[in-house]
Amino acid sequence: MPKADRAGLRAASKTRRPGKNLRLEARVTEEQKTLIERAAAYEGRTVSDFVLQSAQQAARAVIQEHEVIALNRAQSRSLVELLLDAPTPNKTLKEAFRDHRRQVTSR
Repeated sequence: MPKADRAGLRAASKTRRPGKNLRLEARVTEEQKTLIERAAAYEGRTVSDFVLQSAQQAARAVIQEHEVIALNRAQSRSLVELLLDAPTPNKTLKEAFRDHRRQVTSR
């Protein structure tokens, strides 16, 4: 394959790959920087990789904590029973539904 064609293929392949083109920055104390560098070195990773991986793990944990409800067997049974035989909404519950629709934006 001619050199020009190979260069074109390399350029095309680079433009199709999603890349890391956004930045995050943080101000840290000298103590924090030293601590992070030391931890990254123990794992044989760059500081950027260590910080990014740690931030991702923490973000996933927070999201999991807020978005997932874990029920044991008894709680699951109670929930299903309530859903299958739900009481008629009273005035207070209807008002709460209206307030929720007005105040909460769904994703």
